[in-house]
Amino acid sequence: MSDRDDTRTDSPGADGAGVSRRRFVAHGAAAGALAWTGGCTIEPSAPREEPAGEAAPSQAGPERFPVDAFELDEVGIADLRGGLQSGRWSAEDLVRRYLERIEAIDRDGPTLRTVIEANPDALLIARGLDRERRDGETRGPLHGIPILVKDNVATADGMTTTAGALALAGTISPRDSFVAARLRAAGAIILGKANLSEWANFRSTRSSSGWSGRGGQCRNPYVLDRNPCGSSSGSAAAAAASLCAAAIGTETNGSIVCPASANGIVGIKPTVGLVSRSLIVPIADAQDTAGPMARTVRDAAIVLGALTGQDPDDPKTGASRTNGHNDYTQFLDAGGLRGARIGVVRDFLGEHEKVDALMEDAILALREGGAEVIDPVEVPNRREVGRHSFQVLLYEFKAGVDAWLRAMGGAAPVRTLADVIAWNEANAATSMPYFGQELLIQAQEKGDLDTQEYLDALGSAARLSRAEGLDVVMREERLDALIGPTGGPAWVTDLVNGDNYSVSSSTPAAVSGYPNVTVPAGRVHGLPVGISFFGAPWSEPTLLRIAYAFEQATNHRAKPEFLRSL
Repeated sequence: MSDRDDTRTDSPGADGAGVSRRRFVAHGAAAGALAWTGGCTIEPSAPREEPAGEAAPSQAGPERFPVDAFELDEVGIADLRGGLQSGRWSAEDLVRRYLERIEAIDRDGPTLRTVIEANPDALLIARGLDRERRDGETRGPLHGIPILVKDNVATADGMTTTAGALALAGTISPRDSFVAARLRAAGAIILGKANLSEWANFRSTRSSSGWSGRGGQCRNPYVLDRNPCGSSSGSAAAAAASLCAAAIGTETNGSIVCPASANGIVGIKPTVGLVSRSLIVPIADAQDTAGPMARTVRDAAIVLGALTGQDPDDPKTGASRTNGHNDYTQFLDAGGLRGARIGVVRDFLGEHEKVDALMEDAILALREGGAEVIDPVEVPNRREVGRHSFQVLLYEFKAGVDAWLRAMGGAAPVRTLADVIAWNEANAATSMPYFGQELLIQAQEKGDLDTQEYLDALGSAARLSRAEGLDVVMREERLDALIGPTGGPAWVTDLVNGDNYSVSSSTPAAVSGYPNVTVPAGRVHGLPVGISFFGAPWSEPTLLRIAYAFEQATNHRAKPEFLRSL
């Protein structure tokens, strides 16, 4: 599901080895090719010739793209930390191995296209963190751990921040986003910028999730011709393929949980205000949030603890002082299903029989774990929320993008959303080779944030999704969490017609600003499907306890198989 879904449904250094001072940049709008470059200038690359036989499925059944074994494959943060402590690896070792893996299967091989550019100073930063460790100083559980961040998360370093858009190519932020600063303070190494659906999938009504002008089309590592879902597609696919220890995604509506589901990983969409949004390329202040994406609930919980905190540049984080935690692993309990009251929103079922079957298995597992399952429950006004939310997104996108560009202090080649639209029109052959920018234009046509239409839509979306929506069912049924299928199996990527999803449960939590945790729930024809646990504001501890217990009881996480096609 993408951050634009409400338009269609009721709801997108130095290094002797030569890998530090070269920047890994994805570019070439039409081809989506990847190349190593030594400078900051981004030029379109020639179309990449796909490996022979890529388009045709094997007559003997699905054919796996050959991928070499990898030492860090599926290795979690706790094991990486243990290896760093024991001396098995250094942080520099980890960075080198991940960069080599990115070159082997992201730039070459199955060509996942999950990484837009690598941090040119990653090895230098790793060496500094190794020195700190040798001196007996560690910053926390992420000390020396390589993390990818989505390319809408600003970093003040040798990397650009572009939301995947060619119109923003070359933009280097004058300062870190709060999220980037928190990661650095925790000792994490920002390994690079992950590909995404351009402008977080708020560009066109017919766009393909995972495509950006800078990064090309990101692929699903389970089946390469399938879509990774949007808009945190690169973050999800990279984490799934072990190109990093974990990744940071962002969500307005579905863009953490959908790609997490489609790529077989865990995604946490926090309560709006738990994680700062400052200097993240925005869609909507009412709904935007960043969150962790990782292969396990524990790893995602570790990263979430590093991200939380009050930020004077984001007033909504003020409530995190009393509602946030620096360590969410304390809430993980393998027996955490016992006594939990969980409601099944059956309105989200009925779109795909195999997804429904996985949900029935999940409900059985919840009951066997000791949960009290209330089945069914209904979220009031669920189908009415979307049209109000979409108006909010259009108004807040225009205001937010213009404010973000001002915050760049002239670093960006454009100054306003109107400039972006004009730039795309003037460079349509590279910026719009497949689909247009209808949503950018619709947003630009909106007025200021004191417009009555906006104020009415904002109030209606908040009221219908919260006080007359999730709050009602949570209170009346005395629930700890609600569940629904996060999404369906990934569809075949189609750059002409755009996305083709049907199953989604992201809207109630997205529009209300409440938390949502997705965990693998099984596979359909080898394609991962997730289950979402969502609930009351600031209930991350409860949701993580339940999600972790479900994960431990079912163990549905499976490594990507890199099938060429089904």
